[in-house]
Parts: sequence; C-alpha cells; structure tokens
Amino acid sequence: MLEIFNNISLKPYNTFGVDVTAEQFCSITSNDDLVTVLKQNKKPLFVLSGGSNMLLTKNIEALVVHINTKGISVVKEKEYALVTAKAGENWHDFVQYCISEDLGGIENLSLIPGCVGSSPIQNIGAYGVEIKDTFVSCRALHRSTLKYKEFSNEACNFGYRDSIFKTSVKNEYIITEVTFKLTTKNHNFKTAYGAIQQELKSRNIGNITIKNIADAVINIRKSKLPDPSEIGNSGSFFKNPVISKVEFEQLQKKFPEMPFYPVSETLIKIPAGWLIDQANFKGYSYKNAGVHENQALVLINKTGKATGQEVVELSALIKQKIKTLFNIELEVEVNIF
Repeated sequence: MLEIFNNISLKPYNTFGVDVTAEQFCSITSNDDLVTVLKQNKKPLFVLSGGSNMLLTKNIEALVVHINTKGISVVKEKEYALVTAKAGENWHDFVQYCISEDLGGIENLSLIPGCVGSSPIQNIGAYGVEIKDTFVSCRALHRSTLKYKEFSNEACNFGYRDSIFKTSVKNEYIITEVTFKLTTKNHNFKTAYGAIQQELKSRNIGNITIKNIADAVINIRKSKLPDPSEIGNSGSFFKNPVISKVEFEQLQKKFPEMPFYPVSETLIKIPAGWLIDQANFKGYSYKNAGVHENQALVLINKTGKATGQEVVELSALIKQKIKTLFNIELEVEVNIF
C-alpha cells in the first residue's frame, strides 16, 4: 500500500546533503502508484529522483514524489540493442549493467550521480559523450491528463545540458522510462576528450574495451570529484561557457594558456573549472559551503551544515568575479529550488 508521510527531512534524498523538510513525502515503486498519487493528490507536486542535480534552498511545501521504479529490458539486434530502463534506476548502476552485457555507447558517462529518468532532462554528458548520442525515446506521464506520451530524440530538442523538459514542457510530464540504442559490437570508442587517453596509457591498456574506458573515467572522476556520500555536492555546478571565436581570440592574447574545445567554426567552449581556478576560488570557503580543492567546478557542503542559500551566495561571488576577470557570464547547471 502506498504511504504518504508528513514532515520528512530531504537530507538523505539530495546529494548536496541540505537539510530541508518536505511537507509530505511518498516513494513510488510502480507506474500505477504514480497514477494513483496524481489522481488523489490535491497539493502542489514536487518530483524527486536521484536528487543529484539540484540545490534545495527552502522547505518544500508540497507533496514530494520520490521516483523509485526499477527494471531493465534488452532487445538485441545484430549490430545494436534497444535497452529500456525504468526512471528510478540508478544511472551508474545502469551503465555498469550495460557494460557487463557488452553494450556500448554510455561508458564515458560512468559514475555520474542520479537516476535514469532525469538523464534526458539535463542531457547529461561527460568526456565527449552526451545522452542524445544514444537516446532513442522516453515515455512520460502528463501530470494533469494522466496520459502517456512518447518523446523521440528529435522531439526532446536536446542542447548543451538542456532539453524540452527544461523549457516548453517543464513540470508538465514525469518521465517513467528511457530507451537507448547501444552497440553490441564494433563499439565506437570515445577517448579523445579530457584525460582518458592518458589514463589508459598509465594503465598500459593496449586493446581498448568499453570496460577499460569506463574504468578510466571512474578513476579520473574519483581523483577529481568528491563522493557525495562523504562531502555533499551535485557535481559540476556551472556549465562550461561557450563563447564566440572572436571573443576567445581576444581572451587568448591575455591568457595564452587558456584551455579550449572548438564547438563549431565560430564557437569555442572554455572549461569553467579553469576560469574559477584562475580566480583563486579552488579550496575557497564561504560560511558552511566551499569550492572543492581538487576541482573548482564543484561547490560543496563543506561542513555538512551548509544551507542552500549559502551555496547560492557563494555561486554569486564566483559568477561576479569571472565576469570581472574574463567578461564571461557563467551559467548555473544545477537546478535551484
């Protein structure tokens, strides 16, 4: 039987470890339960999945619906497989499952916190790979009509850490499952981005496999990023800014060592972590919050007692300094509530 609890702390349900209270809370383990809640609930709704890409700044005066549905199915063809996962599946566990089945395409996305259902919303990405590269479709339930709708890759209008679920249909649908198209052989290895090649070389890897790449990514991420179970964080707090080639060339004269990644003939992506590091924020403390000492892109709950508002104030300081030094407007990647 579905239980609804009152005044529940959401500290265990968000990776920043911010202690705010949900007026009401329920955990959904089936789509039928989800429909039942939507039918019966008269309060505002707040949907919570892995809690990994959010910053909570206040108590949630709503019914918090925690999506905890599980299940993975695989339909194999000759060259590829269609893999469908329920929204509540842990993302990293899902990636590891696919690797164990020798299904390629998402190995570069290892160790990203969160759940499968939220992955298309953010178009999560890392080390030269994004969800949109393997995404086929997702099934979603409309909050008001209670009708299911299938969203194709094209319909999701994916962008850099962006999708239709953050814009035109924001808060209208709840994603219930996601389908990916993954390779069963002739895997397309993506090793050019970041430190993957260097990591593979240090491990004396000759014949590359998707597991080798996943292990390399996991090692790199562990060396740079704090474990949310030990230090509250949501991974990358800011997006890597994309600027015009003209702006970049002007900045490069002043900062010749500035790393960059061409996005197109006219656009250049700059690592936000490098900018923040240059502004001397790495390891910086602000009240109970701070900037991680190994990765300036990650804001942390330094003492374990930080409020969401303290993190917001710290991010504002960083944005202001980057604007002053580089005339670049940093954009927050994390969803702030």
